[in-house]
Amino acid sequence: MRLLLLRKRLSQVLPLTATSSLQFRTLTTVRPSSHPFTNLSDHVSINRNLLDSPWSAIQHRGAKVSGSDVRVGNVVQKKGRIYQVLKAQHTQHGRGGATIQVELRDVDSGNKLNDRFRTDEAIERVFVEEKSMTYLYTDGDNIVLMEPDTFEQIEVSKDLFGKAAVYLKDDMKVMLQLYDGRPMSASVPKRVTCTVAEAQGHMKGITATPQYKRVLLDNGLTVLAPPFIITGDAIVIDTSDDSYITSYIIYPMF
Repeated sequence: MRLLLLRKRLSQVLPLTATSSLQFRTLTTVRPSSHPFTNLSDHVSINRNLLDSPWSAIQHRGAKVSGSDVRVGNVVQKKGRIYQVLKAQHTQHGRGGATIQVELRDVDSGNKLNDRFRTDEAIERVFVEEKSMTYLYTDGDNIVLMEPDTFEQIEVSKDLFGKAAVYLKDDMKVMLQLYDGRPMSASVPKRVTCTVAEAQGHMKGITATPQYKRVLLDNGLTVLAPPFIITGDAIVIDTSDDSYITSYIIYPMF
């Protein structure tokens, strides 16, 4: 009986052509008035406007996060300005509370500044759109990426990748972060396999504890690797801190 009454009341405020998915989206997305069926058509209209709005119009505001959760690449709002976090370093001040020393870039002006967040400070994070792209090639200070579904190419500044640009390889899948349709930052996979271009030979008996040694990778980067690594080895690198993870044995092809 209650179900029949509910259907009757809904039919009075919603057209019969309205889909059930739209009805449920409206009830969960928009806060209703004191009575669940008062001005329900207004809620449907508002919700349709949100669905028809561009992504940037409804994604400029994010949830509050603590200062300790701020990471490199995040986009935050501070004093009405939108900033991208370029660097973030935790600092402990003796008996005082810990802080996060950050380097920020103003999205609109491009100006950089240094700031400090308390670890318990409420920061408004702005969520950006992320797209999976394919790396094609580097052209001077620019990098050409391709959208894998549409094959549309986009040219972005090499600075978006920061120091991680050295890991770019043909057809590598990368992530591009956009704010209001503008490229903000880009990132390579966390793990990348590189080939050792130069490595000092393994010397035995020097120390009882194995010591890491410096090796030169095929991308020109120098990293620390175990003493058994030799020239030609394929090693997996953590691109977040350029650290050695593991290695592979490459067998010759006959």
